[in-house]
Amino acid sequence: MNEVPTGVAMAVDPLVTRILAPNPSPYTHTGTQTYLVGTSGLAIIDPGPDDPVHVQAILDAVAGRPVVAILCTHTHRDHSPAAGVLRAATGAPVIGCAPLTMEDAGPRADAAFDIGYAPDRVLKDGEGVAGPGWTLVAVATPGHTSNHLAFALPEAQALFSGDHVMGWSTTVVSPPDGDMGAYMASLEKLMGRDERIYFPGHGEAIENPQRFVRGLLGHRKQREGQILRLLRDDTRDVGAMVARMYVGLDPRLTGAAARSVLAHLVDLQGRGLVQEEAGQWKIAA
Repeated sequence: MNEVPTGVAMAVDPLVTRILAPNPSPYTHTGTQTYLVGTSGLAIIDPGPDDPVHVQAILDAVAGRPVVAILCTHTHRDHSPAAGVLRAATGAPVIGCAPLTMEDAGPRADAAFDIGYAPDRVLKDGEGVAGPGWTLVAVATPGHTSNHLAFALPEAQALFSGDHVMGWSTTVVSPPDGDMGAYMASLEKLMGRDERIYFPGHGEAIENPQRFVRGLLGHRKQREGQILRLLRDDTRDVGAMVARMYVGLDPRLTGAAARSVLAHLVDLQGRGLVQEEAGQWKIAA
C-alpha cells in the first residue's frame, strides 16, 4: 500500500483527482477518499466528513473552477456530511443517493447515518449527470446500505465504488439496513460490467476489478458455508461463531464481524435455511 497524505490533491487518472480526509480508524482505514472528476467544470464525489480542514483541502483543489455537482454514494457520516458545506461554498447541487435516516445498529460511531443529508436531486439506477468531458452514471448497489450508489465514469472506463467494494477490506453489512442478499446481488451485478478500474471510498484503486469482485463473492460464500457448518456443530450464538470464524481478529473489529455474521444469518433465514429463537440460531427444521 502506498502512503497517501491527507489533504493533498493527487491525480489518479487524467479525469480524476483524489483527496484523503483526515479520519483514519479501524473502519475507515487511512480515511475517506473524496474524488474530483473533470478538469474545468467539476464533480465532487463523496465529500466526506464535515471537517473544516478537509473541506478547505477540497476547495483548494477546486481552485475556483465551477463545480457542476456534488455526489454522494451513501449517507454514512464519513461520506456525506461535507456536502451541505460545499453546496454553500460552490453553489453546486447535491446529487446522488436518497436520504436515509435511521438508528444505526452497527458497531462503530463513524458509520452512523448523516441526518442532515438533503439532496437536491436523487439519482435512480442508470440516471446520470454530465459536465465538460465527463459523464457520471448511477449504478444502484444496495447492500452495505439500502441507498448505496456507485458512479460509472465511461470516459475513463472507471467506477467509483464507494463502500460497496473497498480497496483494503471486505465491506461491513450491518442489519437492519445492511442486507447481505442485496450485497451479493450487487456484486453479481458488477460482474456483468466492464470497468477497467474502481476508485473506492477507502483504500487503493482496484485494477482488474472483475477478478477482485469474484474474490469477494467467493469470500462471502465461504463465510456462509462456515456458518452452516458451525450451526450443524451446535454453535448457535453469534458471538461464539465470531470467535471461531475470526481467529486473531483485531478486538476493535469484533463488533463489525458480528454484524456481518448476523447479516449472513438473516439472509439464510430469508432463504429458509436457518431459524432463530431468542437469539439462538439453528438449521431450519
